Amino acid sequence: MRSEENGLPEIIRREIDACGAITFARFMELSLYCPQLGYYERKTNTPGRRGDFYTSVSVGPLFGELLAAQFAQWLGRWETRSVERGMNEPAPDRLRLLEAGAHNGRLAADILDWFKSRQPQWFDKLDYWIWEPSPRRQRWQKKTLDPFKGQVLWFDSWEKLPPTGVRGIIFSNELLDAMPVHRLGWDAQNKTWFEWGVSAAGGQFMWKKLPLTKARGQPAAVREGRGPLSVFRVPDWPELSAELMAVLPDGFTTEICPAAVDWWRKAAAALKRGWLLTLDYGLTAEQFIGPERAQGTLRAYYRHQQCADLLASPGEQDLTAHVNLTALQKAGESTGLKTEGVFAQGEFLTRIAQTTWRDESGFAEWTPARRRQFQTLTHPEHLGRRFKLLLQTR
Repeated sequence: MRSEENGLPEIIRREIDACGAITFARFMELSLYCPQLGYYERKTNTPGRRGDFYTSVSVGPLFGELLAAQFAQWLGRWETRSVERGMNEPAPDRLRLLEAGAHNGRLAADILDWFKSRQPQWFDKLDYWIWEPSPRRQRWQKKTLDPFKGQVLWFDSWEKLPPTGVRGIIFSNELLDAMPVHRLGWDAQNKTWFEWGVSAAGGQFMWKKLPLTKARGQPAAVREGRGPLSVFRVPDWPELSAELMAVLPDGFTTEICPAAVDWWRKAAAALKRGWLLTLDYGLTAEQFIGPERAQGTLRAYYRHQQCADLLASPGEQDLTAHVNLTALQKAGESTGLKTEGVFAQGEFLTRIAQTTWRDESGFAEWTPARRRQFQTLTHPEHLGRRFKLLLQTR
């Protein structure tokens, strides 16, 4: 289905017509998540060889099995500590894994399959929760996870979780890097950031600077109660030293994602005891402001090819930007979480594999096919260095 035929461009144009321009964050939100028409709302956009992108899950079941082995080790450590400390840190009767943004449910199925076959004692007291706002994606996940119905529970918002929260593990895989970002440009003459918005003319979407008022630092349209909500109402755009301000080139482009930071803070608040982690394209705050990223980290993909026009064909190409891991880390720590570290995916998964080899845990036979999956997941030239993991605990 061509973009012009799917109705989404017209929906976006109507919003633009109403206020003159929208933020790129709003454009990205509609492009990816508009009900029935957004990129992630369409069944045809499946990861893997026939889709537009590869994920660790599409490599094969080994990724989920390695995560499951790590989760079992953490939960086992929790139970051991409970015995050692008496009633100071009792192990709960039910243990919970909460996966956020489970896409088609394949990762959840791989994890549950591993627990059922390799750790049945854990499987019997395991609740698998899925945070998923989209009713359509929930239906895909329920179809995949039908063999485990009764053991999987869905929530469409953090507010719907029981007040007791989560005692266990909250995790996501390639979720936050698809959350809507605001795109910023640097005005070297005035030593300030401005926001790139999106306008439309002649049937085309195009970039538009959102004008700033000197008095308020906000677009005049916003100040007057109309127009797009600008990033300049959000307090976490990049702060620069005087030295960096003096040399940062005019037009330097970067992104911030208040939605991801807010999401992480809510996830951290929901975690009463246990582990919070994400695997995503990610950078530290300092790494965002580097000469090699003068055009930012936003990328569009269609059939495994990077597309030059980020505004073309909304709903038909994937849009992704790197996650600011420093911002997430600070958000989690502000709620009392302890940061265990930031790791490359290859390093993290290799440590898990080494533990299974050393302990002879009966993880599974390392067949040639599984070795090939492991190489793809961990090799620096494949997925091993591309994805980063942030791990925090309470």
